Amino acid sequence: MRVAVAFDHRGVHLRDAVLETLRVDGHEIVDLGTDTDAVRIDYPDKAREIGEAILSGRAERGVLVCGSGVGAAVAACKVAGIRAAICHDGYSAHQGVEHDDMNVLCLGSEVVGPSLSADLVRTFLRATFLNEGRYVDRLKKVEAMERAMANG
Repeated sequence: MRVAVAFDHRGVHLRDAVLETLRVDGHEIVDLGTDTDAVRIDYPDKAREIGEAILSGRAERGVLVCGSGVGAAVAACKVAGIRAAICHDGYSAHQGVEHDDMNVLCLGSEVVGPSLSADLVRTFLRATFLNEGRYVDRLKKVEAMERAMANG
């Protein structure tokens, strides 16, 4: 799978663990940076980049990391067509894909460590949307709400 990854200056602390997990599992990495905490990089900028990578087809899913994961999720969800969530447990990481067609996993580098982040990334990428009944109906409602809000 082609996976876009992006880190702000605090999220970069999980960079090596996330990239190693993706490499070991054979995913194609679309690396949107950053690779240092020496310069402030704002999470909204990274959220926009990861959203654009997914919407353009350069990536199928994304992993976005900031300090807590909260700001990353808030910002990424502002991009039409992006369904991002902060997940710090395995159930949310797979259920978000299965029920809600989540396409961006948001993590907090100050909340999860390298081992848990690897488990969460694997769980997220192995999950598949249950393209049926109530899940499709709910997703259609979300998409309609997104269109309506974009038009004022």
